[in-house]
Amino acid sequence: MRHDGGCHCGAIRLSYESDIPPEETEVRACLCSFCRKHTSRAVSDPAGRLTVILRDPAALRRYSFGLRTADYLICARCGVYLAAMMAEGEALYGIAILNALDAAERFSRPPQPADYSAEDATARRRRRRARWTPAEVVQDG
Repeated sequence: MRHDGGCHCGAIRLSYESDIPPEETEVRACLCSFCRKHTSRAVSDPAGRLTVILRDPAALRRYSFGLRTADYLICARCGVYLAAMMAEGEALYGIAILNALDAAERFSRPPQPADYSAEDATARRRRRRARWTPAEVVQDG
């Protein structure tokens, strides 16, 4: 199943693909200060695919904090937080932020609180490689 979405102004689009029905997909609510301030809920599927489509590449802003193991993708024009991505060599892994998906309401499981504050950089990267979705960023414009 493919779930499309994007930012408010249309400069950045998302495509999240997963064979897991949205009603059965685990939804996580990270407890870090960044995610709490955005009230973000995230989904991922290691067997799926996440594509970030840049209609206006200049609108993409990457924000990194803490251990600096991932980039948080934000539209510079409208401010929407869309996804987070981690690079491992040539590979990218990511999570889709439900608030940015067009049919977010289909992901109906209650968000599970997720506290990753005890992880060091190695543990965080290992968890993301195992749980996050293979990802890519493409330009369309």
